[in-house]
Amino acid sequence: MSAIKKVASYTFEEFCFLVKEDQKADLIDGVIYMASPDNTKANDLFIRLASIMAFLVDETGQGKIFGSRVACRFDDHNGPEPDIVFVRKRRLHLVKVGHIRGFPDMAMEIVSPEGIDRDYNKKWKQYERAGIPEYWIIDELEQKVVLLRLTKQGKYREVAPIDGELHSKVLKGFFLRPDWLWQKPLPKKTKILQEMLKRI
Repeated sequence: MSAIKKVASYTFEEFCFLVKEDQKADLIDGVIYMASPDNTKANDLFIRLASIMAFLVDETGQGKIFGSRVACRFDDHNGPEPDIVFVRKRRLHLVKVGHIRGFPDMAMEIVSPEGIDRDYNKKWKQYERAGIPEYWIIDELEQKVVLLRLTKQGKYREVAPIDGELHSKVLKGFFLRPDWLWQKPLPKKTKILQEMLKRI
């Protein structure tokens, strides 16, 4: 993801005007970072995770899942487009036609080779500052999942897995075993969803 402006600061309105609907980008501290086209593995991960989460939310009525090109307007100079976001039902009034006004309840990023620093550093700080309760980093390069949860002090702390599973406190019933994302053959999405629903 390359930055198209380093010195002057873009506003959210300029960001929305410059970035077209078919492009993915992030506005971080006034700088626009344009995403490179997805590689096939990252796209497969996105579709797999987004569909599982969307089915879970649909079955439980907890809110709504958005993906890839939906901007979250934190303030005049910060408007990231996380790969996947979850907004709780009681906060859906923040969802506008062109963006989410404020922070989502969960953000998930799928790390790409050019996005390592962005996801582990820039967005970590940006999401922490915005107050997103949970930030999931899906690292296909290292084949690992990092779950960060906001503490009462407003800082992210990495959550340790329990019996090889990482559990969300924001999206009820959602958990991941990292092996689900990279094992061969991959488990059926319907089987994963059924296991999540059984635990609610």
